[in-house]
Amino acid sequence: MSQPATERVYWTIADLDLLPDNGTRYEIIDGELFMTRAPHWKHQKVADNICAALNRWSDETKLGEATTTPGIIFSEADNVIPDVVWASYERLAVLLDEAGHLTEAPELIVEVMSPGADNERRDSEVKLKLYASQGVQEYWIVNRRLQQIQVYRRQQATLKLVTTLMLTDDITSPLLPGFGCSVASFFRSELPAS
Repeated sequence: MSQPATERVYWTIADLDLLPDNGTRYEIIDGELFMTRAPHWKHQKVADNICAALNRWSDETKLGEATTTPGIIFSEADNVIPDVVWASYERLAVLLDEAGHLTEAPELIVEVMSPGADNERRDSEVKLKLYASQGVQEYWIVNRRLQQIQVYRRQQATLKLVTTLMLTDDITSPLLPGFGCSVASFFRSELPAS
């Protein structure tokens, strides 16, 4: 005799109001609830370093801006908190709702991967699929432990892995004309003192 399949709980933004505000980060992707603890100090430092590099370039070019941990409300069942986003000023004008929340995809999203199989699956499979379907142009998955960055770029209607950059590499992007910096600079708090 077979067991009846359990019905999947379908989470929405309204359900988030019922959850405790205890430092847990809640994200919903396709109605599935993902919970993570507040990021490790070094995780946040890497995200801050990336955001700072993007904002230095943005200040020079006046083309857009980056920020850390913005919420993006794509729909009632798709609500995420990426580590870093960059949006052009042109795009930013249509991304924000009246309450100042992002409601559409910025051009670039960066996720700094937290340890654990569930976190890896969320960033490299579930969020990759969501960001591709929402029109993100470029997606960087940063692995702090391996000190590497996987760069995905939009090709046709999806995000494809175009390169994996190591500590000795420089990162550039056709999305960000003239942007370039060393991958090592993102991990500077991780590197041993000289």
